[in-house]
Amino acid sequence: MNYTKQIFAVAACWLAVGSVSSHAQSGFAGVPGADHLLSPDSAVSASTPSQPGFDTDDKDSILTIKKRVDEVNVLFIATDRHGKFVRNLNKGDFNILDDHKPPQSIIDFKRQTDLPLEMGLLVDVSGSVHNRFEFEQEAAIGFMQHVLRPGFDKAFVVGFNAHGQLAQDFTDNVSLLSTGVKRLHSGGGTALYDAIYRACKDKLLKDKSDHPIRRAIVILSDGEDNQSEVSKQQAIEMAQRAEVLIYAISTDDSGLILRGDKTLEQLADATGGRAFFPFKMKDITRSFAAIEDELRSQYVVSYKPSDFDADGRYRSIEITALKKDLQVRSRKGYFAPRQ
Repeated sequence: MNYTKQIFAVAACWLAVGSVSSHAQSGFAGVPGADHLLSPDSAVSASTPSQPGFDTDDKDSILTIKKRVDEVNVLFIATDRHGKFVRNLNKGDFNILDDHKPPQSIIDFKRQTDLPLEMGLLVDVSGSVHNRFEFEQEAAIGFMQHVLRPGFDKAFVVGFNAHGQLAQDFTDNVSLLSTGVKRLHSGGGTALYDAIYRACKDKLLKDKSDHPIRRAIVILSDGEDNQSEVSKQQAIEMAQRAEVLIYAISTDDSGLILRGDKTLEQLADATGGRAFFPFKMKDITRSFAAIEDELRSQYVVSYKPSDFDADGRYRSIEITALKKDLQVRSRKGYFAPRQ
């Protein structure tokens, strides 16, 4: 969702005051395999990050012009009663409600198979996932090789147990991403919610572009959290603010529906993603293939909401198909900007 565009102009007094140092730092230092993510206490704000190379506290030397754009972009998929993607629909086949009201106007509607993808791969490296860890690593590498297009898409890799480590920062180089995945080693507790929260805030919560971008997180985990400082709801809210789809692949091979499985379903459902529960190792590869297919089968609708107010409030989104045999999956809502 593209609400606010910021244009920075350097005033004439810039030369008099000299260069301004950059205060904008990601929670990741960018050294593969060695860096911890920001703690929740240092990442509690969901505001727009500072622009690199500019000191935003120097009000005399920087002029900021803000323009509000009340436009919502929503990616969604449609499936038939058998769960197969339906790819030949138009805007007349759907009903859209924003905050329980029809939009003021529909700006654009199209099928999107080639939107740029920004993706985070979050791999649970806690002791509970040891049994299938190496196979899951290979499946994840194969997934990225199929999905990422050099020069167009980019991804990062985070391994997490009680702490999160950035194994590979954003890149379109699959070889580097593969090396990052192979670098991960299992052991320790599980801080799933912290990993989601920090990945969304530090890597995916950016100034929104003029055009829709697919932002997704793929999680490999059993869903059992025992170390996080933030709550599940805080992790979901940060993902919603970053407009991130969460796809979860369970590493639980017990064949039972456990608490962690329900957690993964809740995370995926709240963001418009999907959870998978592969029992056999070969089903893990199929789960990755299903995510790949879904990312290539999305629609995007852009609209202006009615009775919109930039009050920071959460606004629900409901997209339904007019044909009774179709099912629609999308994110549940968004947070309006606060002026």
